[in-house]
Amino acid sequence: MPIRVGVIGAGIMGADHIRNLSTTIGGAEVTFVADLDAGRAATAAPPSARITTDPSELINSSEVDAVVVASHDSTHAGLVLECFEAMTPVLCEKPLAPTLLESLEVVAADADIVAATGASLLSLGFMRRFDPGYMALRQSVQGRIQGEPLVVHCTSRNAAAGPGTTAESAITNSAIHELDIIPWMLNSPITEVSWQAGRSSRHAEGGLKDPAFMTLRTADGTLTTLELFLNARYGYTTSCEVVSELGTTGLNESALLGIRQEGSSQEGIPADWRPRFADAYRLQLQAWISALATGEQPPLAGAQDGLNASLVAQAMIQSLHSDGAYTKVSYS
Repeated sequence: MPIRVGVIGAGIMGADHIRNLSTTIGGAEVTFVADLDAGRAATAAPPSARITTDPSELINSSEVDAVVVASHDSTHAGLVLECFEAMTPVLCEKPLAPTLLESLEVVAADADIVAATGASLLSLGFMRRFDPGYMALRQSVQGRIQGEPLVVHCTSRNAAAGPGTTAESAITNSAIHELDIIPWMLNSPITEVSWQAGRSSRHAEGGLKDPAFMTLRTADGTLTTLELFLNARYGYTTSCEVVSELGTTGLNESALLGIRQEGSSQEGIPADWRPRFADAYRLQLQAWISALATGEQPPLAGAQDGLNASLVAQAMIQSLHSDGAYTKVSYS
């Protein structure tokens, strides 16, 4: 019997999850889709799935074995807690919650469930952990193939910032990926951060400082730099290079198409992050479904990982409001 999945949110990410679960993920069936826009839900859902504008109806349905939360960030914590009440496994898109207080509430509830049942119901969608490039980079770093890591350089560039993006939401929604992947890759927690911005692009709206430059120091002494540019215009690219004692290791560029013609060469660049991380999303979903089918704990990021990223984000926001001062990350 397939795992019957209900998907909350039929926007960009929700629709992609529905498509993957319906076409490329083995052992899954989308049986219910919830979205405030019933028409959008109907467009994204497979013909056999039920449609609702009420997420609670989906969560408590006898036709749903597991839930994917892909709705607005502000709804994540509340919907995850509802899934906990129904004792339904849930895969929540990042972030765990937009505020630290909400993240703490979810982690506390998750801990209660683990204490009572021995297993967590929550998986968190930090999909870069399943990207073949980041996985290979992590293996190289942790195997010390080139000696001790010294410095990590990251960039994350989008074609255009989403409506209403602020310096704070750029951290909690975009930079949050690096705030998770760096300690995962180095196997060392982030202990100190800083946020800086210089000259802003004329395409940055609403007073947004863009690009932003962030530094992260981990407990092992490695320094990471992150350039976050949300209005780069040319498309979506991400990079990560680890400088070690004996050399460097980095991700390949994210071009999808190489064109050579009339004495010149061009590379096609994706418009957003989805083509770049298509494999990661599929591998993450398959790992989740396969674990649920066998009764195992899914090998995805969990509640504590989400809280740790939120704590680092909180320190980064504090640095933002403190003229870029280096700010310690408190995990207590």
